[in-house]
Amino acid sequence: MLYDWIKALHVISIIAWMAGLLYLPRLFVYHCDAAAGSETSETFKVMERRLLRAIMNPAMIASWIFGITLLVLNPGWFEMGWIHAKLAFVVGLTGVHMMMAGWRRAFAEDRNQRPQRFFRIMNEVPTLLMIGVVIFVVVKPF
Repeated sequence: MLYDWIKALHVISIIAWMAGLLYLPRLFVYHCDAAAGSETSETFKVMERRLLRAIMNPAMIASWIFGITLLVLNPGWFEMGWIHAKLAFVVGLTGVHMMMAGWRRAFAEDRNQRPQRFFRIMNEVPTLLMIGVVIFVVVKPF
């Protein structure tokens, strides 16, 4: 029964993490239109900081903790190729998360140099990585 709770908490934390990974770049797209120092820009800074620190960071940490716990409870998974592929995609999601944290910092310091188009493209990257994770966890192709 404990295993089912850990798995449920893992899925819940992943959903929260993905929500943030999909929403933060959208905020960056809109933030690009706001003049540095404007009331709108300052509002975006607060929204971006709260999303990253209050939702995304805890959700990412929880996803990793519950995921590692599931791996420890299922040591046979390490012998299967799908888990290695899935973990590669999760590392990719973590890398994207870290990049977003850096972009948020740049916006907070009014030094963003990237255009809207960049953030529109980056908004799709977590979706592609998530598709990889889901395919390897559900289909287990190897």
